[in-house]
Amino acid sequence: MKKLLLLFMACATVYSVNAQIETPQPSPFSKIEQKVGLTDVTIEYSRPGVKGRTIFGDLVPYGKIWRTGANARTKITFSTDATVDGQTLKAGSYSVFTIPNAETWDVIFYNDGKDSGTPDELDPAHVAAKTNVKSYPVPFDVETFTIDINNLSNTGGRLEFIWEKTWVGMDFTVPTDAAVMASIDEVMSSDAPSAKDYYAAAVYYLEAGHDINQAVKWVDKTIDMTKDDPKFWYIHNQALIRAKAGDTKGAIEAAKASLKLAKAANYDAYIKKNEDVLKEWGSM
Repeated sequence: MKKLLLLFMACATVYSVNAQIETPQPSPFSKIEQKVGLTDVTIEYSRPGVKGRTIFGDLVPYGKIWRTGANARTKITFSTDATVDGQTLKAGSYSVFTIPNAETWDVIFYNDGKDSGTPDELDPAHVAAKTNVKSYPVPFDVETFTIDINNLSNTGGRLEFIWEKTWVGMDFTVPTDAAVMASIDEVMSSDAPSAKDYYAAAVYYLEAGHDINQAVKWVDKTIDMTKDDPKFWYIHNQALIRAKAGDTKGAIEAAKASLKLAKAANYDAYIKKNEDVLKEWGSM
């Protein structure tokens, strides 16, 4: 019994020594994960607050290198190559430094392998890309520093910084088209592309502005392969592709078929889509 009591006391002592008070961080950590085209973009940073202070031109001096957040360096990771202002960023991780000024900011992607500390000067050998962008005032207060990725498309997005009364945006692109075209070439040269493969390739050609006549062949193949179980969304895109190819009569025929199926499925979104294009093409 005495031994058990001593063991209990020893464990309690160890717990009391190791226990620590946990409180909220003044600049909490944030992580953004965004798919841009086929590229995974991840941003890790800490978010300071205004807390009644003057930020740009004071707490964050103009003309000085800023870690673009608090605590550890802000880090951005691209799963593929990306392009910033004509400069290639190889797939990988970079520190994001900025040099704010009253009307413009420099945005710098830095790759010295460190995850903390702000250099007094930037080593040109570690500057992977640098661009200068205009800053804009916002008509409201933004208490917490925020980084986001907006203006998304299949081929790029906009990295945005907003804090206090300042907004800055920087565009970047990713090599989606090359990757998709390579994938389409590989699948279409295989023995048995599926209906979904033909459909995906046709819709991509439509959206990316590639050979529309080839898109017609692929979407028609899709519809033929699924004629025993027709899909109204497949047929709606067949209508759009035919219209883009200049076949208005065929487009109207497909849209009416899609509309009938969408009504049978009580699918309002595609009922409206088909009615809208039929009106546009003068058939309603």
